[in-house]
Amino acid sequence: MPIKASAKKYMRASARRAARNRIIRGLFRGAIKQTRRAISNGAVDEAQQWMRTSQKALDKAAQKGVIKKNTAARLKHRLNAAVKALALGQKN
Repeated sequence: MPIKASAKKYMRASARRAARNRIIRGLFRGAIKQTRRAISNGAVDEAQQWMRTSQKALDKAAQKGVIKKNTAARLKHRLNAAVKALALGQKN
C-alpha cells in the first residue's frame, strides 16, 4: 500500500482509468464477437448491423487511447472484408 498522499491519489486514478478501459474494451470485443457469430451463421443483415456497431466501438476505443489507431483500423478492415465476402457470397 502506498504511504504518500500523491501515491494514494495515483492509485485511485489508475483504478478509475483501468475500470473505464475495461468497459470500453468489453464493448468493442463483444461487438466483434457478435459480428463474427453472425458471419459464421450466414446472417448478412445481422452481420452488417453488428459491423457498424463494431466500427463505432473500435473508433471510440482508439479515440480514448484504449487501443492504438492502427489496431482499430486493422480490426475494422478484417471484419469488413469478412462481412463483404459473406454478402457477395450470398448474392451469387
